[in-house]
Amino acid sequence: MTDTVPTGLIAILRGVRSDEVLDIAEGIVAAGFSAIEVPLNSPDPVASIEALVNRFGDEVEIGAGTVLTARQVRDCKQAGARIIVAPDTDTEVIQTALGMGLTPYPGAATPTEAFAAIKAGATKVKLFPSSAVGISGMKAWSEVLPAGTELFPVGGVGADNAAEWRNAGAAGLGLGSSLYRRGDRPEVVHDRAEAIASAWAQAH
Repeated sequence: MTDTVPTGLIAILRGVRSDEVLDIAEGIVAAGFSAIEVPLNSPDPVASIEALVNRFGDEVEIGAGTVLTARQVRDCKQAGARIIVAPDTDTEVIQTALGMGLTPYPGAATPTEAFAAIKAGATKVKLFPSSAVGISGMKAWSEVLPAGTELFPVGGVGADNAAEWRNAGAAGLGLGSSLYRRGDRPEVVHDRAEAIASAWAQAH
């Protein structure tokens, strides 16, 4: 399935190798995901990001995950990344990304962290770990965060609860182990991507 409207679904390819990343990504792009993130604690992540940008950069947003420093933001920009995903709320990372024209997705586990991210300029916040915050927690956050703030649950999300998160107001999802685990074959990842995208599309 291919969706011309951005789905908000972000593939997290933690542990992917640069020599397999394009085959893995093929099925994810075909399923209609909006973005692909390569965490920086993967093998040779910059090479993977560069390969993805060259192959799929016109179709989906390519970015880096587990970005912890401003220096890493600059390295990712040089590799062609357009999104910067972090597990924490680091104002320097957020502001460096924004200053370079990149989109930051800082991680927040509490409303206090979410407000700090927004104050630093972020409009998209990674709800992490979303399994700890829960759907009811996200709804409560949404009632107090500034209008236009987009929340992206990550951690404990998959095909089985994608629709529930979307119906509760999630702007998108970050899919890690429910989509890809190190060593998975491309066809397996493609099938999971299709199932997740289908569940997300059927939410109402």
